Amino acid sequence: QVQLVESGGGLVQPGGSLRLSCTASGRTFSGYAMGWFRQAPGKEREFVAAHNWDGRSAYYTYYADSVKGRFTISRDVSKNSVYLQMMSLKPEETAVYYCAAGFISGYGRLVFANQYDYWGQGTQVTVSS
Repeated sequence: QVQLVESGGGLVQPGGSLRLSCTASGRTFSGYAMGWFRQAPGKEREFVAAHNWDGRSAYYTYYADSVKGRFTISRDVSKNSVYLQMMSLKPEETAVYYCAAGFISGYGRLVFANQYDYWGQGTQVTVSS
């Protein structure tokens, strides 16, 4: 059984930082995209960042414009894990953050949740003073 388990969420003050982790089990995701999405109450799930294989020789990262320069996605392929370092957090970024994995080619499709086949249960991030 494939599982993705997120951790690291919590309460943080505006301007603060958090590091989310996601570890997969049940299969290896090397060569797959692994990404992060978030969903705030009453809103649609939105893309945050992804880490993907270029199909040849390297991995690359891709970010939503709203988080560029503040969030960093990284990956440990040997541990089947992906991480999201979040800095300068804003109250409007309060949401449940989900880890996802899928076999996706190209940048454009990374932002669509329906391209990912595997999802974690999510971890709550609350940005509030």
